Amino acid sequence: MNERVAVVLAALLALAGCGSRSPPPLAGAPIGGPFTLTDDRGRRFTDRDLLGRYVLIYFGYSYCPDACPTDLQVMAQGLKRFASRDPARAARVLPVFVTVDPARDTPAVLHRYVAAFDPRMIGLTGPAPAIEAVKKEYGIYAQAEPSGPGGGYLVSHSRYDYLFGPDGKPIAVITSEDDAAAVAKLLDRWVR
Repeated sequence: MNERVAVVLAALLALAGCGSRSPPPLAGAPIGGPFTLTDDRGRRFTDRDLLGRYVLIYFGYSYCPDACPTDLQVMAQGLKRFASRDPARAARVLPVFVTVDPARDTPAVLHRYVAAFDPRMIGLTGPAPAIEAVKKEYGIYAQAEPSGPGGGYLVSHSRYDYLFGPDGKPIAVITSEDDAAAVAKLLDRWVR
């Protein structure tokens, strides 16, 4: 198991059920780090561009047949629920999608894809070595697997969102088992 993923899971188990005055579940976890990628409009985008906002970040790919669309829809619906209750705090949350399939996920492809979920969502791509580096920094597993004749492939990958604070430090994780209500509740608890 990836060391970063193990740390995340251990932190979640250790802090499950703690009160709202407790430290965030991922406090001190070695998740995140510097990166330089390209956004869905073709502009240079770095980890420093995320500072000052809460960030919901998900790693996946636009050609994903089921998991990514489902997970991104839950993220978007949860953020929308949170916004309906507290628009000011919700405006401080930036949804981000980082591809694990840079060969197919160009900025133009990502731009159309992320806009289908939330107009504020930013899609990030880049050269394969840059994507590999950011996956390592964020403890993300992703592996291409052939899916049939003709060279097609799917990408098996981690399925969770991280919530980061305005200081760039990890706060909490949203798993594929969480629904929109759980996402809204998590945002309500941690976004100030």
